[in-house]
Formats: sequence, structure tokens, C-alpha cells
Amino acid sequence: MNTAHPTTTPPQLRSRQHPAQRLLAYRFTTRQLLFIGASLLCLTPFLSPPLALLLGLLVAQFIGHPYLHLNSKATHWLLQASVVGLGFGMNAHSAMQAGKEGILLTVASIAGVLTVGVLLGKWLKIDAVTAHLIAAGTAICGGSAIAALSPVVKADEKQVSVALGTVFILNAVALLVFPAIGQGLQLTQHQFGLWCALAIHDTSSVVGAATRFGPEALQVATTVKLARALWIIPVSLGTAALFNTGSGRITIPYFIGLFVLAMLVHTYVPASQPIADVAVTLAHRGLTLTLFLIGAGLSGNVIRAVGWQPLAQGILLWLLISAASLWAILAV
Repeated sequence: MNTAHPTTTPPQLRSRQHPAQRLLAYRFTTRQLLFIGASLLCLTPFLSPPLALLLGLLVAQFIGHPYLHLNSKATHWLLQASVVGLGFGMNAHSAMQAGKEGILLTVASIAGVLTVGVLLGKWLKIDAVTAHLIAAGTAICGGSAIAALSPVVKADEKQVSVALGTVFILNAVALLVFPAIGQGLQLTQHQFGLWCALAIHDTSSVVGAATRFGPEALQVATTVKLARALWIIPVSLGTAALFNTGSGRITIPYFIGLFVLAMLVHTYVPASQPIADVAVTLAHRGLTLTLFLIGAGLSGNVIRAVGWQPLAQGILLWLLISAASLWAILAV
């Protein structure tokens, strides 16, 4: 058995025990202990985001995720909290400048990727809902966009799983490949941060890749990516009209407002510096753990379930946005 179980204490007695007593009476399996140990390692300075992602992938393939049913919610809340914490390390004036510079590229790339994504979906004979979810995930902000649009298009569980699997696989590749390409092309920190925000799907991988490049790259990448995430709202409304489903339930990324608030506090309240330093450190550790959990959720079954057509659509869209945005950045 791979599941842990409590010691043989009568149910009536267990219900009267203190939570700490119940925890001490709980017997963990070897798999759970290894997973918990790896998770704790991600909270130390010894593991970088890419290594955490690799560790998660190894755990998924050889050990398995003992708490897979909790993984989606854990990564969702942990990523949002980490992004808010990163706001305490950013300057509002620099962030506004970065956002202005990235707005035209953001609009052009979102429109282009959504259009090409629909055409690729028809060419590869992928159902319209799955193709649209993959295109939106590539165009805006990966898993967050897919989660927001799923109820709008009334996607079923399989369609959502395939779209998320496609995006998460490419996220893992991007986190490992982008910094090497950026260094090989001798991109500036500003150029690399902008490229990450435009070409990598999920905020977690954007921040992870930019962190390896430097503080300026991190600030540009995070600001532009979160500004890009706000496009979930108009794209959701357009999707509802396209699929004729009504407005549906549109998920608004409220944590972006908290990120902006944290950035304003750091910029205009000098006394917050000690707290800001702690918040940024915790945010980096939280991001590293988030990437580990994402990798741990990419088991062989998840990868096989995606299928070659959706993965081909995702790869082609990703190559398109990566090459086009890099060319636009270098041409400026």
C-alpha cells in the first residue's frame, strides 16, 4: 500500500485527540516522507527554480505524487502568494515604464496567437474547445488562462486536462531552455525579461527563468506578464461570444491588485523595507516550491494523455510566439 494510515486508535478516541496528537500518531509511507523531504529542500537556498522543476519531474516519474489531488490548489495559491511577495521587491516607476514598452507587443502577440491557434486546431483536427484553450494558454498566461476560460466554453475534464498538460510540458522546457538561449544571444536583462513575459506560458516559469538572468530581468518579466494576464477578461468575453455560451463565469485575477499594492508600498513607504526583504525572500522560496509541485504533477500518464495533436499545436504556437517576439525585441 502506498497510502499512509493512522495507528490503530479507536475512532471515538481519535475524534477527541488534539490535532498535534493525531499528527504524531500518523504513520507516513516512504514515498510520502521522500516527497515531504524534497518539498522542504525547495524551501532552502540550495535549490534553484530549474533544479526544483527537474526534481519534481524525477519524483513524478520514479516515486509518484502522494498528494496529487491537492496539487492544483496548492500550486494555484502558492504561486499567487509568491507573486504578491515579489511585488515588495519592485519599483513602481520602473514597472510602469516596462509595462508601457510591452503593451504593443502584448496586444499583437495575443491576437496573433489566438488566430493562428484556431487555424492550427482545425488543421490538426483538434476539437474547437481544446484548441482554443491551448491557444489562450499560450497567448496569455498558461494554466491561469485555461482555468479562467474553461467554464466560459463549458469544457469537460478531459479537454481541460489536455490543455493544461500541453502548457505545463512546454513550461518545463522553457524554464530550462530560455536562459541558455538568452545568454547565447547576449540579450540584455531588459530584453530577456520582456521576451520571457511574451513567450513563456505560466507566470511561475516566467519568473523562474527571469530570476536566473538578473533583478532587472525579473522586474520587467513579472510586470509585463501580470499586465498580460489582465487580458483574461476581454478574451473571456470574446470567447463567450465566439462559442455563443453567454458571459459565463469569468475568473478575474484579483491577486494582481495585491501585487500592485505591494509594489506601491515598497516604492513609497521606506519604513517597509525590513518587511519587504523578508517577503521577497519568502516569495522566491515559494516560487521554487511551486515549480517543484508543477514538475511532480507531470507524470508519464499526464504526458501520454495529452496526445500528439494538441502537443503539436502547442509546440508550433510556442515556436511562433518565441521567434516573433524575439525578432521584434531585437529589431527595436
